[in-house]
Amino acid sequence: MSTFMAKKETLDRRWYIIDAAGKPLGKTAVAAATILRGKHRPEFTPHVDCGEFVIIINADKAVLTGKKLEQKYYYHHSGYVGGLKAVQYKTLMATKPEKAMELAVKRMLPANSIGRKSMARLKIYKGENHNHAAQKPVEFNA
Repeated sequence: MSTFMAKKETLDRRWYIIDAAGKPLGKTAVAAATILRGKHRPEFTPHVDCGEFVIIINADKAVLTGKKLEQKYYYHHSGYVGGLKAVQYKTLMATKPEKAMELAVKRMLPANSIGRKSMARLKIYKGENHNHAAQKPVEFNA
C-alpha cells in the first residue's frame, strides 16, 4: 500500500470567509492559518501547497484578551542605527486592524515559499463588505 501524496495541479481551492467580530484576534488567526496551510483537508501533504483562500471580515471588531491592548507592542526596525520603532497594539488596532490580523496570521505560517504563497491567498477587510462575492465563499465556523 502506498501513501497518498497530493499534487498542486489536482487540488481544488475553495474560498472561506471568517467573521472576526467579537472573537479573539489569535483564535481567528489560528483558523485562518489552518485553512491557508491546508491542514483541515484529509489529503494534506506537508511539502505541497494544499491551502485555500481565506477572507477575514470585521477585523476592526476583533478583540484582544487580557491587558494586551496596553502591554503588547509591534516592533519593526528601519535598518538604521537607533531605528527601532514600537507601536502599541491599542494604536495599531485603532488605525490599522488589517495589519494586526495580517501579522498574527503571517507568524503562524512557515517562513518559506509555501508560507509566502499562502499569505497571497489571505484577504483582510476592516468592515463587513468585501468584493469576493463572485467566488461564492463558504462561512467557516471554528
